[in-house]
Amino acid sequence: MPKQTHTTLIEAVHRDRDARRAVILALVLLSVWLLLLAAFHFLPALDVAMSAAFFEATACAEGTADGIVCGDFPYQRDTLFVFLRQMLFYMPSLAAVVVIIALVRALQHHGATYQPRKVRDYAISLLTLFIGPYVVVNLLLKSFSGRPRPHQTDIFGGELPFMPAGSFAGGCENNCSFISGEAAGAGWLICLIPLLSEKMRPVFGPALIAVSLVTPAFRVSFGGHYLSDVVLGWLSSPAVFAALLAVFEIARVRKNTL
Repeated sequence: MPKQTHTTLIEAVHRDRDARRAVILALVLLSVWLLLLAAFHFLPALDVAMSAAFFEATACAEGTADGIVCGDFPYQRDTLFVFLRQMLFYMPSLAAVVVIIALVRALQHHGATYQPRKVRDYAISLLTLFIGPYVVVNLLLKSFSGRPRPHQTDIFGGELPFMPAGSFAGGCENNCSFISGEAAGAGWLICLIPLLSEKMRPVFGPALIAVSLVTPAFRVSFGGHYLSDVVLGWLSSPAVFAALLAVFEIARVRKNTL
């Protein structure tokens, strides 16, 4: 893109309120994500303290070497909590089916009844679910981060050394702790609230918020993730949603300007 055209596009985005807000939101969320990553990386005691609150130490078996920590996370054995976690695990998938149905129905309208903004928002939400929780989190970060889960680390009854958030030097080989896929899926549910009509938001909004917050809490209490994993995982989905929204808004402005 020529420099003059590039400058014209930037000016056009700045003048367009929706595009400007979308870009600012995306930059803010990305900045917050990076700042939180830095905070958790340089203050690893935050992760250790939170996981320690749910860890129950027990006496080691006779003959266990000195310095070995024995115990587990008792909530992961609680039948009710396990059931609730499994139920919440499928909520993003069920919500995605609802969004797909809504998108198909919206695409069936033509002419005066066709709502391009609604179609765009549905598409962005589905793209967010695919790019964020699936590609970025599960296929990339969790596969290559190397960070052991709390129950895998030697300070909580495991065998691998603790690694701070953002370190890729851990001994986990696959499906690692950084960052939480379930928390990312839960964070995606928050992105659906703007898609609800004004009448439906008071009905379904609180439920989406509750599921979105309880799911990451279960992962920490079960020893499946550190606090940083769920916080950064949760925030990753709104950040991806905002980034995609900014891309769509910039494309709209570019189409109307150049």
